[in-house]
Amino acid sequence: MSPNTPGASDLVVQVRSAVVAFGGLLALRGIDLDVPRGERLAIIGPNGAGKTTLFNVIAGDIAPTSGSVVIMGLDCTHLPSRDRPQLGVARTYQKARTLNGLTVRENIYLALAGHRRRHRMLWRSARDQAMEAEAARFAEMVWLADWVDTPAGRLAHGQRRQLELGMAIATEPDVLLLDEPASGLSRGERERLVELLETLAAEATLLLIEHDMDVAFRLAHRVIVMAGGESIAAGTPEQIQRDTNVHQVYLGVEASR
Repeated sequence: MSPNTPGASDLVVQVRSAVVAFGGLLALRGIDLDVPRGERLAIIGPNGAGKTTLFNVIAGDIAPTSGSVVIMGLDCTHLPSRDRPQLGVARTYQKARTLNGLTVRENIYLALAGHRRRHRMLWRSARDQAMEAEAARFAEMVWLADWVDTPAGRLAHGQRRQLELGMAIATEPDVLLLDEPASGLSRGERERLVELLETLAAEATLLLIEHDMDVAFRLAHRVIVMAGGESIAAGTPEQIQRDTNVHQVYLGVEASR
């Protein structure tokens, strides 16, 4: 872990002995996870390793078959996903979830309104106008300034992923879960993604599932490698790159280059 990473006494995410069973299939096999405040944690592994299932458990999209999840000191093992944002949790998905009939600005506005528990009035108040302007600023942060009044359904795949990221960071979360945020982005867009995530507040906690090793290793303080629903290795990016067992299980010969 990086010397700048906070200590374990300030954990914001704790997963204990989490098991997820889908019929006879064990997607998670008793995994434990401790994430201190401000850590940048990359979770990597082959398809089917259980990475997204672990995110779903943390975000409340599914409840573990057994085990527990504690976020910000609160046991929320069975707390539904709709209540997690009030704990400061935001996430993106492998397939972007946007309201395609609404514009970029309106999608981000609704993310802001939901976080602040504000309902849209029949008339536009000064506060609504301020939030709309704020939504436009977040759109610019994720490179969508020229599409701010474009319906999300007309955006390209990569742009919808950028919009979902904008919706997530607009809520200024304490815990940000990003599921393959670089997927569908060009090389230049990936560079900008890294630059954007590097500007997150130092106390914000980032958990990242990513197949782009350049993105994952540049952002991460610590890397966890999953396979078969278990954690098989953990360490700094440098340690993971040198781990011959990880090479054999997942990274292959490219990791040693």
